[in-house]
Amino acid sequence: MNVTQKIRQLAASRNWTEYRLVKESGLPASTIANIYHRNTIPSIPTLEIICSTFGITLSQFFSENDLIALSNEQEILLEQWALVSPNQRKILLDLLKSMH
Repeated sequence: MNVTQKIRQLAASRNWTEYRLVKESGLPASTIANIYHRNTIPSIPTLEIICSTFGITLSQFFSENDLIALSNEQEILLEQWALVSPNQRKILLDLLKSMH
């Protein structure tokens, strides 16, 4: 797996630019620029920050299949999702879509 390519894919799936990834992650612009333009492989702590920014775990990042273990935050979100009405779900989805 190409780590740099995976980071680019995750950012693209959110319609994030390189600049947006810098702002969302709080990492230095030079760190993200090195990953994007020099194909520098990030350190584990840097990759953890990037994964956290995308709302995924390191294991999800490196997973090659669709059976992905959920993070604690994702499990809580799904538990709460099950408790709201269909109308509330629509409102939540609209809100999430507007955040991109």
